[in-house]
Amino acid sequence: MKQTLEQEYKQAKRKSAKPMLWVSMISMTMMFAGLTSAYVVSRKRADWVSFDLPSAFYTSTILIVLSSITFMLAKRFIKNNNRQLTTVFLTITLVLGVGFIYFQFEGFNEMFNAGYVFAGAESTVKSSFIYGITLAHLVHIFAGIIVLLVVLYNQLTNKYSASDSLGLELGAIFWHFVDILWIYLFFFFYLVR
Repeated sequence: MKQTLEQEYKQAKRKSAKPMLWVSMISMTMMFAGLTSAYVVSRKRADWVSFDLPSAFYTSTILIVLSSITFMLAKRFIKNNNRQLTTVFLTITLVLGVGFIYFQFEGFNEMFNAGYVFAGAESTVKSSFIYGITLAHLVHIFAGIIVLLVVLYNQLTNKYSASDSLGLELGAIFWHFVDILWIYLFFFFYLVR
């Protein structure tokens, strides 16, 4: 009886977890759609100043793409019950994610040193939008890092297997989402000047 209830609970959790994650990602997408729409509308202001993106943002973009690839590899290896390589690729994903954050802040530093500040008399509309939207994305990346730490911990404590890897799958979906979101934002900022 107890085992049947436990199986039913796991099955119900599996059925509801992914849809709940998708609903939250849709709401995040709507938030960023609103922010980027405001950016487009604000471009028509007389005080709009155009400038190139910091070079550190290019590096961070490469790192976040690589981190999605390593997370996909981790997912593939857990499906093959290769625990060692799953752990290796989850760790690499974590390092690349932290590298992404580091280079985002380096990008802010480059903007600041070029005279583009977030707020105040010396700020521009464009720089304020880039700081604000990128910081909002970084909040989601920090959430992704926490998710990744939980996934890595669960991996190290043998909670995942080829037949039971829901937490890893959910973490991968969220991580790929923030990856795709940054790629969208990067190309948006690059193309919409």
